[in-house]
Amino acid sequence: MTRLAAAIVLLAALPLAAAPPQTPNSVVLRNARIIGGDGRLVTSRGTILVFDGKIAAVGDEGSVAPFGPGTPAAVDLTGKTVLPGLVNAHGHVADTMGVRSGAQFYTEANLVSQLRMYASYGITSVASLGGDGPAGFALRDAQATGPLDRARVFLAGTVIAAPTPPEAVKEVDRVAAMKPDLIKIRVDDNLGTTAKMSMDVARAVIDQAHKHGLKVAAHIYYLDDAKALLRAGVDFIAHSVRDKPVDDELIGLLKQRNICYCPTLMREVSTFVYETEPDFFKDPFFLRSADPAVLEALRDPKVQAEARGSKSAQTYKAQLPIASANLKRLVDAGVSIAMGTDTGPPRRFQGYFEHLELAMMAKAGMSPAAVLASATGTAARCLGLKNIGVLEKGAFADLLVVNGDPLAGVANLRAIDSVWIGGRRMAK
Repeated sequence: MTRLAAAIVLLAALPLAAAPPQTPNSVVLRNARIIGGDGRLVTSRGTILVFDGKIAAVGDEGSVAPFGPGTPAAVDLTGKTVLPGLVNAHGHVADTMGVRSGAQFYTEANLVSQLRMYASYGITSVASLGGDGPAGFALRDAQATGPLDRARVFLAGTVIAAPTPPEAVKEVDRVAAMKPDLIKIRVDDNLGTTAKMSMDVARAVIDQAHKHGLKVAAHIYYLDDAKALLRAGVDFIAHSVRDKPVDDELIGLLKQRNICYCPTLMREVSTFVYETEPDFFKDPFFLRSADPAVLEALRDPKVQAEARGSKSAQTYKAQLPIASANLKRLVDAGVSIAMGTDTGPPRRFQGYFEHLELAMMAKAGMSPAAVLASATGTAARCLGLKNIGVLEKGAFADLLVVNGDPLAGVANLRAIDSVWIGGRRMAK
């Protein structure tokens, strides 16, 4: 046999992907149904190769990794589904403790506790859109290296609330110096009870943020404000339009720059749901992590009477169907949708509310595949976040493993088998 022929035989005998040396947070996940960050089925029986906390390869079983010396331990996931860990495009990792909030609760230990709560429900990344301080930024910076035992967090810093354009420019510069992942503004009068940021100030924020290379997310309520902000160059609509049906003009403005819309339907629910005892107070998926003291506080007849008598809560309740119908029209028109919940403030249960949001999005008319995309790859893209929400070579191995098939129904996302962050399996 010639040397050339011998070389050809040797190459033909090699596996399709050679394993690099074994490192910490490395694993081979085998025999799994795999769904990508676009909500589509990658393979009905495949392998994900993870090395040093990142994805090295994804593909059909037998085509990805050898199982010889130096290969990481293999985990058999027959009958289970792997998809990217869920991304909450609008949450808060905040100064909340139970039903209370205050600066004294904005500590590293409390923030880590919240991020672990998110992770326990399969939410492996959270965009905290406002109210973020040094402790949060320290956690954000620490996640760039080393193993994690909590969800990743991305931050907007202080919500910009300047009264004039010159002051807005200064405030954006101050927040930009904190190295946030994006900038947040609020353009809302809280149902006529507070002053609304003027569009001149909003434009100044947007223009200055863009000079820093930062996207701007906007809290909105009214259709006209959403359209005005889109004309001004805003990069992310962080709540539903709730005052009236969306129109062709809004759809055109969103699609012109592929701007994403984040419905946060559970934000509305949280304002009125405690007027009686919610059905989810009996849900084992919720009760596994619920604090009995918090549940008891929310069962208080005074709390329930307050919700029933709240003009704002009842307005949000009445307009929730508008928000749901608007979501359906935008989805049908091809607008990019990002899953978000506005969880973090008291009474908005981190992790669990994300699953209720997914269910509400499906009820509004989104297909399971569209819902999954909105909570993985689309959410990450909308915020400009790299290497999360996708199953691609070089992405973080942030994974959700569930029993059953989420493409058959998003309720199957509740059947959590395991959660992996950076290739590390989270303790249950």
